Amino acid sequence: MTRWGILATGHIAARFAEDLRLVPGAELVAVGSRTAESARRFAERHGAPRAYGSWADLAADADVDVIYVATPHAAHHEAALTCLTAGRPVLLEKPFTLDLATSTELIDTARAAGVFLMEAMWMRCNPLIRRVCQLIADGAIGTLTGLRADFGVAGPFPPEHRMRARALGGGALLDLGVYPVSLAHLLLGVPQHVRSWAKLGPEGTDENTGLVFGYDSGAVATLSCGMVGASGLTASITGSTGRIDLPEPFFRPDGFTLHRAGAEPETISEELVGSGYQHEAVEVQRCLAEGLTESPLVPHSATLEIMGLLDDIRAQIGVSYI
Repeated sequence: MTRWGILATGHIAARFAEDLRLVPGAELVAVGSRTAESARRFAERHGAPRAYGSWADLAADADVDVIYVATPHAAHHEAALTCLTAGRPVLLEKPFTLDLATSTELIDTARAAGVFLMEAMWMRCNPLIRRVCQLIADGAIGTLTGLRADFGVAGPFPPEHRMRARALGGGALLDLGVYPVSLAHLLLGVPQHVRSWAKLGPEGTDENTGLVFGYDSGAVATLSCGMVGASGLTASITGSTGRIDLPEPFFRPDGFTLHRAGAEPETISEELVGSGYQHEAVEVQRCLAEGLTESPLVPHSATLEIMGLLDDIRAQIGVSYI
């Protein structure tokens, strides 16, 4: 049995707690929040026997095998560091932190202590996304030549909302853009050329952002994210002999369509169960059972390379969280 703790009590934490019920060998045993009352309410709602009014108290619980950190991303670094320094393995919500420097510090801390740490990029653990990767690796659509992906929401968000606040890492890029950027990295690796443009809001955070990644192979990724209009949330992966289309939402699809040259389109689907967080919990438990300190599905190297890309993009569009 893997005994889970959840740090934070918001919407994402609740969805994760619900999906944890779907994971064989998983048990939610403790919840931590900045306030005892919030932790108590969450624990009662989700059946956790212990509730703590501080992050440190949760991290100090020796009966917790791993902690899922679900705070808003501006607090990821502090929360994860609290857990790691107490020797607790961590599944840390995306984006990992606000920048490459603090992400590197967390990973260095985990490695030095020999403690498991994984970014909760659930897309990389999704069975259908993994199937897409395998098809591409098997040459189903030939050599990759292009990728298009978008993630836009309608808003509007009030000025005090975390999506607009600089101090909270607001803007579209870290909250939404991390998905198309991560998909491009998963399929094509680190681009050799990065071009970015954004419309900034009055707070200095990005409201609408476009990205073009170029690769020495000749492949091009065109990506967008924004909070000024609801986009299709789709992705299309083009190869020299075919194409794979991912429907809405591309990061948690219920299927995809494979187009091969000279053949009828083939739709591959899977019934959705839960919200999709269970797959990353399964991966964490597998890694812990095997004594691993990082996941091969979501390796530290990928987290750091993506954070470095996000830093480069922010520098181009003029967004700083300081």
